[in-house]
Amino acid sequence: MTSSTGITVQAEVADDVAAIHSLTAQAFENVPYSDQREPLIVDALRDQQALTLSLVAHAGDERVGHIAFSPVTLSDGASGWFGLGPVSVLPSRQGEGIGSELVLAGLEQLKARGAQGCVLLGDPNWYKRFGFVATPLVRLPGVPAEYFQALLLSGEWPDADVHYHPAFNA
Repeated sequence: MTSSTGITVQAEVADDVAAIHSLTAQAFENVPYSDQREPLIVDALRDQQALTLSLVAHAGDERVGHIAFSPVTLSDGASGWFGLGPVSVLPSRQGEGIGSELVLAGLEQLKARGAQGCVLLGDPNWYKRFGFVATPLVRLPGVPAEYFQALLLSGEWPDADVHYHPAFNA
């Protein structure tokens, strides 16, 4: 489906893999807090069959954005929780709403799959528009609490530490 911005968001297909790696590398190339491992993380999630949801934003024939969702483990045993990230948009296309379209499409698909919640590490000012909040109930040890955020999609809030898939150590 094409949005009002002319962007089409679709599930990843095999022909997208190289472009996803490239656009993710470009998206994080000049980001000061990045260690430039984001494309390696996406590749590792895919290789380890832990890329639960991988969506690509297209502008015509050009791939301009990507978002990844992968399962996370909660220390209290709660299931149905996923990590959002990385989300990548080509630098030349940032600020056009592509990242927002990817997040909204991904969250909609997670809800449709019966997900309980979603977590991320990111800018609280950007992600609050989607309902993400920093909560002492859902924690990622070792990171500033205000940058680790969660969105409850169904049920009740767990009280747990979150552990990302080992592919994040790529």
